[in-house]
Amino acid sequence: MNAFEVFAIYLTPFVIIAVAIRLLMQRHAVDLPDVQKQAGSAPKRRFLLGAWRLD
Repeated sequence: MNAFEVFAIYLTPFVIIAVAIRLLMQRHAVDLPDVQKQAGSAPKRRFLLGAWRLD
């Protein structure tokens, strides 16, 4: 087995996974403003015992 065949065997699963993820992302496309709307208001920042904390 030469080096190109080993490289192709190694790389093929990553390419297949990337294509599958792209297809799923196109199928369930969600924009950032939609996600921010679902998340609600931004958490309040509080200073507690020397460390910033999000509530």
